[in-house]
Amino acid sequence: MNESFDTPAGTALRIEPHAHIDFGASVVEHLPDAVDRVGHRRAFVVTDQGMRATGILGKVLAILDRAGIETACYEGVEPNPTTRTVDEGAAEARRFGAAAVVAVGGGSALDAAKGIAIVAANTGVARDFDYTAEPPWPGLPVIAVPTTAGTGAETNGFGVLEDPARRCKVYIGHASVRPRFALLDPELTVGLPPRATAATGMDALVHGIESLAAKGANPVSAAYATQAIRLVGSSLATAVDDGTDLEARSRLIMGAHLAGLALTLSGLGLVHGIAHSVTNHTGAVHGLALTSVLDRVMQWSADVAAAPYALVAQAMGLPGSGNPDQDAAVAIGAVRDLAEDVGARLPLRELGVDAGMIPGIARGALDDIVSVNHPKEFSGRDVETILTAAL
Repeated sequence: MNESFDTPAGTALRIEPHAHIDFGASVVEHLPDAVDRVGHRRAFVVTDQGMRATGILGKVLAILDRAGIETACYEGVEPNPTTRTVDEGAAEARRFGAAAVVAVGGGSALDAAKGIAIVAANTGVARDFDYTAEPPWPGLPVIAVPTTAGTGAETNGFGVLEDPARRCKVYIGHASVRPRFALLDPELTVGLPPRATAATGMDALVHGIESLAAKGANPVSAAYATQAIRLVGSSLATAVDDGTDLEARSRLIMGAHLAGLALTLSGLGLVHGIAHSVTNHTGAVHGLALTSVLDRVMQWSADVAAAPYALVAQAMGLPGSGNPDQDAAVAIGAVRDLAEDVGARLPLRELGVDAGMIPGIARGALDDIVSVNHPKEFSGRDVETILTAAL
C-alpha cells in the first residue's frame, strides 16, 4: 500500500465486470430468471450437508420447481471442502448434463460449486487446476445464493479447497466460473446461529482489513474495503445479539460482498495464510481461526502498516488523531474488542492447536500463496511467535 495508493506512471489497473447483483429481502425469488438468463432451463444445485435442515434448500428447490426448471442436487459439501468433494460433485453434474450450477450456502458451498463447474466441463481432477491455470474448456455457468455474510465468494471465480493427501490448501478457479448472478437475500441469513454469524462476520471484516493493507491494494479495492469495514463493524454485534434484525443482516451481507470485491482486486495476507494452515491441521472454523490471530498480526505489522490500519479506524467511525501510529493502535484495540464482544476471539488451544503443531502451522502459513501479499516481510520464527502468543 499503500499510504497514498499512488500508481506509478505506466502501471495498468484492470477492473473486470462484476456479476449481476440482486440485493434485498426475497430476491431469491428471482432465481428462475437468473437460470434463464444464463441460457438454461436446468439447474444443478450445490449445497452443504446441513442446508436441507434449515429449510432454505427446500425453498430454493420449490422456487425452481414452480418455474418448471428441472433440478438435481448435490448436498455433499463439507465445512472445508476437499478436492475429493469437487471430483464427486463434478461426476454427478456430468451425469445430470448441461445445466446452470446454482450454489446455495456459505463460502464452502460457493467455492466447491466453482470447482465442480470447472471439473464437470473438463477432464481430470480438481488438483490439476489452480486459479492461474487455463482449463481446456470454460466451466458451467454459476449462480450464487449465499446464506452467510462472510466470504464474499460470489464476487470472484476462484475457490479454496483442501487437498487431504498433501494437507494443504489448493486454489481452483477460472473467469468462466465467476458467478454470473448473485442473489444477496438477507432473509436467508436470519436463521444463522450467533457463533456462525460472528465467525462469518469476522471473516468479512478481515477481508476488508487485509485488503487495505495488502501489497496489492489500489484505490478501487480500498474504496470497497473501507465501506465493507464500515458496514460490518457497525452491524456485526447487533446481528449476533439479535439474529432477526433484518437491517443488521442486510448491512452484513452487503459488507461481506464489498469485502469480497476488495480482496478479489487486492489479495489478502498473513492472517489468511495462518488461518488456512490452522484449518488444515485442526479442521477449525475458518472465521474463528482468522480471529484468533487477527489483532496479533496487526500489532506485529503496525510498524509498516500504520497508514492502512488508521483507515480501518476511520472506517469504524473512531475519532482520529491525525497520527497514523496512534490511529492504528486504536484500530487494533477496536478490532480486538469487537471480536471479543461477539465471542469469536478464542485461544488457538480451543481450536485444537497444541504447542507441537506450531512449527508445522508456521511452515504452512509461509507456503500459502496469500501470505506473500502481506505488507511486512516475515520468517517462520515470526509466525511461530505470533502463534505462541495466540495459543
